[in-house]
Amino acid sequence: MCVSRCLRCVGVSLVPMAIICMLSNILLLLPELKLHFLLEGHVTREATWATGLWGSGILVLLGARAFIQSSRTRGCCAFRSQMLCQSLYSCIGLLAASSCTLVSATGLSQGPLCLYNSSSGLTWGVPLQPLPDRHSGYLYNHTLWSGVCMAPHSVVQWNVVLFSIMGITSALQALLCGLNILNSGLGLILGQGFGHNKVAPVSV
Repeated sequence: MCVSRCLRCVGVSLVPMAIICMLSNILLLLPELKLHFLLEGHVTREATWATGLWGSGILVLLGARAFIQSSRTRGCCAFRSQMLCQSLYSCIGLLAASSCTLVSATGLSQGPLCLYNSSSGLTWGVPLQPLPDRHSGYLYNHTLWSGVCMAPHSVVQWNVVLFSIMGITSALQALLCGLNILNSGLGLILGQGFGHNKVAPVSV
């Protein structure tokens, strides 16, 4: 049945995406792959919100597991009940992935927390965030990438790559969950028989 096949395809597709988001968020918490930046609170704020872990990671994985299991459901009443549950799981996944996309975009636009040379000396802050009276943001000026942040080493490139990966992946997750809401609604309305090929016997 096409609805069940779609459920399984969506579930299987979401699993590697969730793993990618979780790994990206973990790496964002460990600049230079060192733990002391996290323990000292010197990690970008959007990374500490961990939406890639609990949002596009754990919540989406739970939904993916439910999608794969539901693709094996048999029986009309049980199938429609499962479709209703899948609509709920899809809505949760959509909200979780969308929140991760928004947080990733914010972290990308604001720039990383880093040690930089201010007017009062070396201090921790977010020097690359867009300011109306100074610049429109570091993303449009690559000369700022290596000349502003003193530590962690290459934190700008680190954040740009990982927030981009997490944002794009979670956006794809949100798209799949949104499509799955439509797919589950179709299964709820039309039932399990939708998509079966029915061949009428040939009378001789």
